[in-house]
Amino acid sequence: MESQKRSNIMRHIRAKDTRPERMLRLALWHKGLRYRKNWRNLPGTPDIVLTRQHIAIFVDGDFWHARGHEAHPGEQIATRPEYWRPKLTRNVERDHEVTAALTSMGWLVLRFWESDIKKDLAGVVEQIMTYVR
Repeated sequence: MESQKRSNIMRHIRAKDTRPERMLRLALWHKGLRYRKNWRNLPGTPDIVLTRQHIAIFVDGDFWHARGHEAHPGEQIATRPEYWRPKLTRNVERDHEVTAALTSMGWLVLRFWESDIKKDLAGVVEQIMTYVR
């Protein structure tokens, strides 16, 4: 793929309100849960926050959070690895830092991969509901 075309594609990737986030929020709403979205009052700005239950939920993109390559982020990238390896490595490190910070504040942190939400939304919701009950 030509670099300008790839650049245009990457530029249009959303950072929040992604399809998996919207799917999960709607499913939680139908279960009667009320939440805050992209709440900046907490480290890492969780995608969904159940304030009453002290649960912070993150919907992690498979690419951006190096699914399957957490030990060596960026190894799956052939184009411009000198750019992507440090970027994806830092994303994974930040995930660990944010999880540790929230946990130390007494929050339960739940992280779900976007592809898991797309494949098994009901299963993801059920996992969340086990902590809400």
